[in-house]
Amino acid sequence: MPLNELDERIVRALAADARRSYADIGAEVGLSAPAVKRRVDRLLAAGAITGFTVRVDPAALGWHTEALIELYCRHNTSPSDIRRGLARYPEVASASTVTGDADAVVQVFASDVRHFEQVLERIAGEPFVTRTKSVLVLSPLLRRYGAGSPE
Repeated sequence: MPLNELDERIVRALAADARRSYADIGAEVGLSAPAVKRRVDRLLAAGAITGFTVRVDPAALGWHTEALIELYCRHNTSPSDIRRGLARYPEVASASTVTGDADAVVQVFASDVRHFEQVLERIAGEPFVTRTKSVLVLSPLLRRYGAGSPE
């Protein structure tokens, strides 16, 4: 569903702080609170907004090590097989199929390097994985959680 400019402004405001009131957002975008609520309800129903959540610093949960793993899979491995295999790991924050040599890239959080090594060994042992290549994240430079078109 393509968003018009007003919808984008509402979505950006919610992405920055989903706890903002409809009245507060309405004052920013020039609508009444009920009008903002109707638009948000419409965006939810259309699937443009998929939900509301909280962002937690992984370190607050004891996850001090972040890594990215490239997965190289057997020839007939489907994306759903990869997803199903990785979904069992609470350390996996995200996984995506990608272009290039690797079949997927996996973002992992672990308590420390030893814990990451254990997770990497388990993932590498999955029957669909032929090899892995990993890097540890030293410092996240930019993370965007907002929505709407880039400004």
